Amino acid sequence: MAIVKIPTPLRVTTSGLDTVQGNGDDLVSVIEDLESQFPGMKERLLDENNELRRFVNIFVNGEDVRFLEGLNTTVTASDEISIVPAVAGG
Repeated sequence: MAIVKIPTPLRVTTSGLDTVQGNGDDLVSVIEDLESQFPGMKERLLDENNELRRFVNIFVNGEDVRFLEGLNTTVTASDEISIVPAVAGG
């Protein structure tokens, strides 16, 4: 199971946990596993077309999945997945 770091705004779905474990061979499978453990997580990460929401960034071992294989990025048990909400400001 990969380690998944949960940002503060999403901890409402994980009962306050900042780190959880996700199981799957690719990122979309891990998200499905997170949804089964923490209902509501998937809708916060994916849009109605099952694409990563614009304001959500996901990194696998520090690499932005948008520059890898997106939701099809391969995940292993030793990987660290970080969910990072986009920050706006000026």
